[in-house]
Amino acid sequence: MRALWIIIFTVFLVWSGINPKDQFTWLLEVTPALIAVILLAISFQSFKLTPILYSLVLLHCIVLMIGGHYTYAEVPFFDGLFGAERNNYDKVGHFFQGFVPALVAREILLRRQVVNGSIWMGFIIISICLAFSAFYELIEWWVALATGENAEAFLGTQGYIWDTQSDMAMALLGTICSLLMLSRLHDNQLKNSLSGN
Repeated sequence: MRALWIIIFTVFLVWSGINPKDQFTWLLEVTPALIAVILLAISFQSFKLTPILYSLVLLHCIVLMIGGHYTYAEVPFFDGLFGAERNNYDKVGHFFQGFVPALVAREILLRRQVVNGSIWMGFIIISICLAFSAFYELIEWWVALATGENAEAFLGTQGYIWDTQSDMAMALLGTICSLLMLSRLHDNQLKNSLSGN
């Protein structure tokens, strides 16, 4: 399982780095995936995650690498999809920005027994994911200020004035969907991993 994960990640990373649309954008988009791999490698022995979480992190990394290769505004298949005037692949990325971190936060909070009660758990996970999404929007802003026009492809606003707000809304939607769809499966995997199975 671990070897397959590494192979898939490496194949997508290499592919994404071959003649990307914009080298600077590629670096900015792929950096979070590289940071994730480093953190997973460091924590593998001391805090092994559930299989579903490893799979979702890999999927999120692939989303980032595809966006890095093409830039989020020019990913094929998303041009004019469902009659949209803009390429909405960035919304997929921001959906995953809530969907995957929600399960990461949930696993850490449950395993460390930080929060009691499902209502507080949900509220705190949503708050964490929204804070993470807002921080990412700040990073985009800082990069734009520091690099000027070079950050246009990284920002990916495509002239949409509500891009930042809709990005955070997609992260919120992703967080809620993750909690509603995956909590039971996640609980089962946590129970199996903690019991040593």
